[in-house]
Amino acid sequence: MVDTLGVAVVGFGWMGRVHTQAYARVRHHYPRLPLVPELVTVAEEVPGRAEEAAAQFGFASTTRDWREVAADPRVKAVSITAPNFLHRAIGVAMAEAGKHIWIEKPVGLTAEDARAVADAVAAAGVQGTVGFNYRNAPAVEAARELIASGEIGTVTHVRVRLFSDYAAHPEGALTWRYERERGGSGVLGDLASHGVDLARFLLGDITSLAADTAVFLPERARPAGATAGHSRAAGGELGPVENEDYVSCLLRFASGARGVLEACRVSVGEQNNYGFEVHGTKGAVFWDFRRMNELGVSRGTTYQDQSVSTVYVGPGHGEFAAFQPGAANAMGYDDLKVIEAYRFLTSVAEGRPHGATLTDAVHSAAALDAMARSARSGSWAEVAGRA
Repeated sequence: MVDTLGVAVVGFGWMGRVHTQAYARVRHHYPRLPLVPELVTVAEEVPGRAEEAAAQFGFASTTRDWREVAADPRVKAVSITAPNFLHRAIGVAMAEAGKHIWIEKPVGLTAEDARAVADAVAAAGVQGTVGFNYRNAPAVEAARELIASGEIGTVTHVRVRLFSDYAAHPEGALTWRYERERGGSGVLGDLASHGVDLARFLLGDITSLAADTAVFLPERARPAGATAGHSRAAGGELGPVENEDYVSCLLRFASGARGVLEACRVSVGEQNNYGFEVHGTKGAVFWDFRRMNELGVSRGTTYQDQSVSTVYVGPGHGEFAAFQPGAANAMGYDDLKVIEAYRFLTSVAEGRPHGATLTDAVHSAAALDAMARSARSGSWAEVAGRA
């Protein structure tokens, strides 16, 4: 017996579209999933955008007020893909209304925001999945297993990078992303949050860090109307960029390993250059998002001049078999969100978490808060625990 689950999407920019497409595809790849997502309603304050989404994807209704979603008895689960400053209010309200939530990172502007959502989810007894999608890549899951098996020995250090040019154009519009009150800590919340989650997923908890941040494009033009994605606004009134374009960070892990995390949103010549390099006492493992289905692996007993092999992930790794029949058949970004949708819906069906949770979001947000404190003080900062 297959049951339907009424779902809503709150915020229909690019990420709202990605979540919706994931719901539409999830049973194509996971036909035994016991829940069929039913698109009940979409909430978006920009006039006409929700109606366009309904016409294209088949939502039964639309609204400009997310509070109507919380009050809608047809809705049992909600994707929260609104801007960061709304995450806490929407996440808490949906949980208190008894709705399961799939919420995008970084879950608010601070660790306090993330904890508030996590606490609301726990108190309501609902499921909460967080959009740390890069950990869903089969190659990343394979790297984690390889590290845990001890094949590269004891991990000594890791480097995580997240370089992008999405904000590199000087005519990029001064949207909410660049405001402290609505966009939070800039590239920290946008990209470094993913880097922290990858580092924790692979190596365990981060205990302390030292960070430096910078703003390289201090002014941008205000947009004349509604924006989507990374719009341009040539000739508009200039306003200040209030949050970070760049962060570099030294990491210390509970295991004793060391790390470097670097993220930038204004890196000319870099398009989604995300990845990691993990080194151990007997080998290393390398991953580049732009070659998402490959791993570079060095292992053995040579130590000096030890070679690196390319491993193409296949049906034996992570969720690869749900998408492709054989190794070296490529998966893409949207497939990672389908995996996320599957794990979210499985969490709801089974009443227990699968994939990234609000606890992971709290840990990531605590590290981001520590980065901000360290950058202000010029000294090392402890990464606060959940309590």
